[in-house]
Amino acid sequence: MEIVLLVGSYLLGAVPFGLVVGKVAGVDVRQHGSKNIGATNVSRTLGKKYGVVTLILDVLKGYTPMFAASLLLAKTPEALLIVCGCGIAAVVGHMFPVYLGFRGGKGVATGLGVFLYLSPLAIAFSLGVFLAAVVISGFVSVGSLLASALFPLWLFLLGGSPTVIAAAAVIAALIWIKHHENIRRLLQGEEKTWKKK
Repeated sequence: MEIVLLVGSYLLGAVPFGLVVGKVAGVDVRQHGSKNIGATNVSRTLGKKYGVVTLILDVLKGYTPMFAASLLLAKTPEALLIVCGCGIAAVVGHMFPVYLGFRGGKGVATGLGVFLYLSPLAIAFSLGVFLAAVVISGFVSVGSLLASALFPLWLFLLGGSPTVIAAAAVIAALIWIKHHENIRRLLQGEEKTWKKK
């Protein structure tokens, strides 16, 4: 059962909703903007409406497998470990989707779904950090990096279990790794900004 849940979480996470939404709109988002299949590039390429739809679908990819696993594994000793594993598997699926030759998104929205399951209160803290960082810096990537990095800290301060904190730290690390190009552009002053010039 546990293996089925983990594999199923990966396969759900690997569904490229950004690409699907773009195809519905008649555009391959991999050929535009940052060429990423995530909500940010969809929003830049097709508009906020399509970006929001992609965001919601990608968030659900992280939340749904964890919720389902928690129901199926209720009262079993290893439930929390497997549920957290399902969340990580969904994020890995989004980042490295088997359907697209393992070239996927950066995991922020799917990671948000995982974090939402782990602690809605901690999400509120990180959302505040995200919004403040984006408004001040003008870079969505800065907000994403700071919000994800601080999430394990919020969990620790809120008394989260070591398993939950470790799962959040793994996802935050994966998000930073997938943002390596954004980090390089930020350091070189080449990152795209949302601020009007």
